[in-house]
Amino acid sequence: MSLHVFTCVKMQGQQWADLACALRAYMEVLRLVRRLLRETRPYYAKYARENFVNYRKLDDSASLDELLQRAYTHTTWVLNKYSVDQSVADNLKEICCG
Repeated sequence: MSLHVFTCVKMQGQQWADLACALRAYMEVLRLVRRLLRETRPYYAKYARENFVNYRKLDDSASLDELLQRAYTHTTWVLNKYSVDQSVADNLKEICCG
């Protein structure tokens, strides 16, 4: 039997907004991964997950802005690598840069 322990963390309004923004960006990246070749999807989905998990505890909004900009830059690079039209990343651009 597995016992799961959850810790309550008190978050301020801006922290919730930052978390929501990061989650929207992550979901959008995963949506874009589905446009890649089938055999590459597991690799890039895992890569995206690991990066968002590794950077989930940021100390300030400036770090979040840098993370989101990096997510957009890396995603468009991968889309271009597989000849996917970069315009499909417009929603991600709005989330990350706008």
